[in-house]
This record gives sequence, C-alpha cells and structure tokens, in this order.
Amino acid sequence: MFVAVCCDLSSSDHQNSIGVLLSQYGFQKIQNTLYEHTAINDEYLTRLKKDLDRQTDYYDIIRMYQYPVENTLVITSLKQKKWRKLVVKVDKAVK
Repeated sequence: MFVAVCCDLSSSDHQNSIGVLLSQYGFQKIQNTLYEHTAINDEYLTRLKKDLDRQTDYYDIIRMYQYPVENTLVITSLKQKKWRKLVVKVDKAVK
C-alpha cells in the first residue's frame, strides 16, 4: 500500500524525531514535511501510528494518506492527540 505522511509539527525537535522515526520505518523524505512509502503493510502502519502518538504533543498535526485500502483512499489524521479517519470511496458509476 502507498502511504504519504504530511507533518505540521510544533517544534524542530519534534520534526527531527518524527523524521528519524519515519526513516526507520522506510519512508523517504520527499519535501521538508512530506514523507512517502510505497510498500508498507498494515501491521507496520499500526505500529507507526502508536509510535507517532508517543512522540507528538497536543499541538502537532500529522496526516496520512493511504491508497489502496479496499479500492478507497483513507486519510488518517492526528490532531490534538486524537486520531480521526476519513474514507473516500469512488462511485463506480462515475467516470
């Protein structure tokens, strides 16, 4: 599954620690606060979310774009220490 992670972090310390964590999971830095991974599985993604939760605070925002998850786009975000999930399904009738 393809996963892109976009970070809006409250401090440079958090940015450094999250960057190191994402690189440990095999993510490549694409831009200053954007990381991508093209072949991560669900188990590692679950562990990554727990590790991200441990290393962030109330003011950090992280957005994860996952595709394909059952032929849908899943946007997961961590904001104010709460995870939220948005599932975008494509209607097959629309071309």
